[in-house]
Amino acid sequence: MTRKPNLFEAFSPIVVMLLLLAIGFGVFGLNPEPLLILSSVYAGFIALRLGFSWSDMMEGIQEKVSLAMPAILILISIGILIGTWVISGTIPMLISYGLELINPTFIVLIAFVVSAIISIVTGTSWGSIGTVGVALMGIATGLEANLAATAGAIVAGAYFGDKLSPLSDTTNLAPIAAGSELYEHIKHMLWTTVPAAIVSMIIYLIAGLSVSNNKVVTPETMTTMLTTLSTMFEWNLLLLFPPIIILVGAIKKYPTLPVIIFSSIIAAILGIFIQGFTLKDVFASAVTGFDISMVNKSGFDAARVIPEVLDLVHQGGMQSMTSVILIAFSAFAFAGIMTKSGALEVIIEYLMKFVKSTGDLILTTVLSCLTMALVTGNSYLSIIVPGEMYKDTYKLKDLAAKNLSRTLEDSGTVVVPLIPWSSAGVFVAGTLGIPTLIYAPWAVLCYVGFIFAIILGYTGIGIAKDLKEESVNKA
Repeated sequence: MTRKPNLFEAFSPIVVMLLLLAIGFGVFGLNPEPLLILSSVYAGFIALRLGFSWSDMMEGIQEKVSLAMPAILILISIGILIGTWVISGTIPMLISYGLELINPTFIVLIAFVVSAIISIVTGTSWGSIGTVGVALMGIATGLEANLAATAGAIVAGAYFGDKLSPLSDTTNLAPIAAGSELYEHIKHMLWTTVPAAIVSMIIYLIAGLSVSNNKVVTPETMTTMLTTLSTMFEWNLLLLFPPIIILVGAIKKYPTLPVIIFSSIIAAILGIFIQGFTLKDVFASAVTGFDISMVNKSGFDAARVIPEVLDLVHQGGMQSMTSVILIAFSAFAFAGIMTKSGALEVIIEYLMKFVKSTGDLILTTVLSCLTMALVTGNSYLSIIVPGEMYKDTYKLKDLAAKNLSRTLEDSGTVVVPLIPWSSAGVFVAGTLGIPTLIYAPWAVLCYVGFIFAIILGYTGIGIAKDLKEESVNKA
């Protein structure tokens, strides 16, 4: 015989999880997956106390995983896509063009735009920061520009691109957690992301106007990067076909997985016939990611390639998505037990006493994501846990799931690099040489986005109704 959990039994697994992640991950740097499993064990003990059997809990976990499986398959296919886009030369060509756009007159603004372009192309904010971000900091140093402003603009641009890229892990993870669809999620994010980007660019334009044009503007690293990329790959307009296929698929609303696979196949063909790679290289790039040892051109010495280029091209492959999927499965185990035991229902019922409007719900979601981000310093958990908590509530309020997935990104993904103890904050500070709290005020998009999310929530602008849910209610 099962019973409904009381408030302590409902909230204590969440508290235990936050403590384990804050101490284990935040303080001791332990991997988050085992910590989530331990949280699931505690949630399991609570479920047993409530009268649920092990088979009941397994059923709850299986339900969560089965619902997420189509999106997880897309996540795996994204790894294939990135690997084939690199070996085809598509990503390297777009990166090269992005670098050549740099104009020192407005260095801070350009830092934002170029970092955004590279992140959209590659789907990785860290890759953008660790490569072109370093080059941009070199330019800013030569110009005696505001280094804190430049670093903040690089971070904001990188996370802007990461947020809107269909190749990004977090951009794919948010719809998984919220139950929305990838391209609908990306389109819906424009409501908050574009205004945040406009505010950012106005600030960066003003900040960069004081820069002098009379100094060295092209650091040796960036010149070497451009030269190396053009040596490794052949540039050809046909290399634009893979991204065009993705763009057309998104506009026409074709099924995501077949479009990604088709784009990957075209990219693989281009890699063989334009770049001269073997079929074995293409398959290896699709599974384990591109490796510079695959390049077999006369006069090219892989041993002399600088680390910045290696960071740009050593990416992709199905295996690159393993860490994201493992965290997702671990979190779904916790969420499955919490849902089956009725704990999430009790938590939501309690929180909904304070939620009177759509704006209140958006604000509650934002605060939950910020709490997870501050405690765990992990963007994946800042998306998955609040997503699982509020998914059903948005349905009950007749709100489309893409409202939730957008808010998860606005207040989860992009906030993490502003937290000094997060892995992202440590990475950025170490890579760009500017302390987190110094560049954070200049990473405008990273905190203006969730402010716009709250404003839209209370005004109703850009809030999508769940038409399916409404029609059911009317019937």
